[in-house]
Amino acid sequence: MAIQICVPKEVRKDEQRVALVPDIVNRLTKTGLSINIEASAGELVGYSDKDYTNANIVPDSIKLLGSADITLMVNPPTAEQISQLREGSILIGYLDPFSNLERFNQLNARKISAFSVEMIPRISRAQAMDALSSQASIAGYKAVLIGSNILGKFLPMLTTAAGTIRPSKCLVIGAGVAGLQAIATARRLGAIVEAYDVRADTKEQVESLGAKFVDIEIKAEGSGGYARELTAEEKQQQQDILARHVASSDLIVSTAAIPGRPSPRIISTQMVEGMRGGSVIVDLAAEGGGNCELTEKGKTTIYNGIKIHGPVNVPSMVGNHASELYAKNLQNFLELLIQEGEVKIDLEDEIIKESLITHDGEIYNPRIKEQVKGASS
Repeated sequence: MAIQICVPKEVRKDEQRVALVPDIVNRLTKTGLSINIEASAGELVGYSDKDYTNANIVPDSIKLLGSADITLMVNPPTAEQISQLREGSILIGYLDPFSNLERFNQLNARKISAFSVEMIPRISRAQAMDALSSQASIAGYKAVLIGSNILGKFLPMLTTAAGTIRPSKCLVIGAGVAGLQAIATARRLGAIVEAYDVRADTKEQVESLGAKFVDIEIKAEGSGGYARELTAEEKQQQQDILARHVASSDLIVSTAAIPGRPSPRIISTQMVEGMRGGSVIVDLAAEGGGNCELTEKGKTTIYNGIKIHGPVNVPSMVGNHASELYAKNLQNFLELLIQEGEVKIDLEDEIIKESLITHDGEIYNPRIKEQVKGASS
């Protein structure tokens, strides 16, 4: 019997993504997999049920989840959805592994093998499965468009009959995937771009995109492609140098985030007070508390004439392409997980081992297991 893969409709408010798009469904069914899609799951992305020609459309979410061997989701399942999953089945999606730890007790109780895409290691072999990177790239692009929409200025230089408009200056904080895409987008729109990252080895990448690198002469490379935490002395040095660049910027896009930890506070209230009125900060780290001290999650606040925008779930704002890239990530992960028509959870494989949170009635990931244990004690 073919492996049953199901895709439920996302229930998170304002979510516009879907875990599988029709093209990827077609590719998966050619390998012998059976795909079941909840009715209208792709509607907000622009896909009608008729577009999923090679999938079975199931109107009942309880029946859908209860019959699946593998469930693919974008957002973490609700407690109700977890109760509907078939016991012993597989779940793959964003599981937000460092919050709402009770979720993992519920998954564990139903012996669900749960894979968190956030935990896929950033190694060469896993690049095609790296959902964090694919969605971060979209967020970086969209953040600049959001900022340009809020900013009461042109980004490019314009020469008009009434005179010449100088180009806006954009500062991008954090030169990871989101930051690099923000740099590229701001440059394409004609802004003068500077970028800052505590990881000195990002300088070459920043400059290759035509931006100027803000060097604070601190090396803070950490593990997994993320930066380590700065010492108190390093933070002060960072603040002193960065303050000058913040003050001269019209648009700041801040992207510095570390999974499982609060977002580092980089832009202080004092820095904001030094900015010109009408300037804009788009804080992509808002969901983790924000890189700016004044950021409010999901809101736009005004402080001394400075607009500080804290958007959430930004990739969903570009739902069509975000879904397409995410579906490709999942397809590549499934190719690793399913061998010769059978599910094979190879615990010796680094990608499987690192991304598996619960398995066979146990919380498998030691880091999550320790946190769950601490939360319940």
